[in-house]
Amino acid sequence: MSIDNSALNNYIGNAAFSNGPATGRGSVSSASGNSWYEAMSRAWGSALDGQAAQITEMSDTIRGGADQPSNMVQLTAASLKMQFMSNNAATSQNATGQALETLGKRQ
Repeated sequence: MSIDNSALNNYIGNAAFSNGPATGRGSVSSASGNSWYEAMSRAWGSALDGQAAQITEMSDTIRGGADQPSNMVQLTAASLKMQFMSNNAATSQNATGQALETLGKRQ
């Protein structure tokens, strides 16, 4: 299973389009489940879930007796990809959160 490179952008774009433009401060709250920040979080979660499913599938294959070196290398690569994606998700969430905090202090 591969993850479409534009999945995150499509998800955020669709969330923004369906919610319409913001009409002032506080028009979209995170409690309503319609914020772009929540859409970004859900997109990262979806991407990470997809990668985790791929790792689980590979692990099941290896556990089932297909423990050839090539399968082990593919599993290792998928695990490293998961680590990379997870680190990027955390970094983007933290950076965005800090930027929003800074904007909130300025208003």
